[in-house]
Amino acid sequence: MAAVESRMLPLGTEAPEFSLPDPDGTLHGLPEGGSATLVMFICNHCPFVVHVREELAALGRDYGNRGVGIVAISSNDVDTHPQDAPDRMKVFAAENGFTFPYLYDESQAVARAYQAACTPDFFLFDADRKLVYRGQLCDARPSNPAPVDGRDLRDALDAVLAGHPVDTNQKASMGCNIKWKPGTAPNEL
Repeated sequence: MAAVESRMLPLGTEAPEFSLPDPDGTLHGLPEGGSATLVMFICNHCPFVVHVREELAALGRDYGNRGVGIVAISSNDVDTHPQDAPDRMKVFAAENGFTFPYLYDESQAVARAYQAACTPDFFLFDADRKLVYRGQLCDARPSNPAPVDGRDLRDALDAVLAGHPVDTNQKASMGCNIKWKPGTAPNEL
């Protein structure tokens, strides 16, 4: 399992807008009017995502009713990775108790706009939609015994909600590379 690190979009970047469907076809954009917005790039099959899926669900339960708008996005090419297709996304979200929309980025344009590189890849924006955190969930990986506690991302979320600055010393997220369609990977454009 080859791991790829997040590209670490510059802090202060404004959240790119989007309109993406969930598996039922309902369109969603950036959540409106919250204290913070969390955009997560995930997929169904990646061992790094599977390893932390319970913590992803816990984030939705713990922060979704505290003024944090949360969405997850899958941008993988489903021609090469059919296990990440929208019908399977719906099952994955239900099985894991996701309380946030899980959206499909078929064109991969949203992943490119966010400079997402891996799954999982996390982007936390403040109330002004400025990027304050882009980094790992925590130190847990499928290959190590570190607890899956979401410590790094939770610390950033708690700081934003308390009106405190987020520590800018952030570790890149790590996971499987986004499965780009031929000719669309950012390094191919």
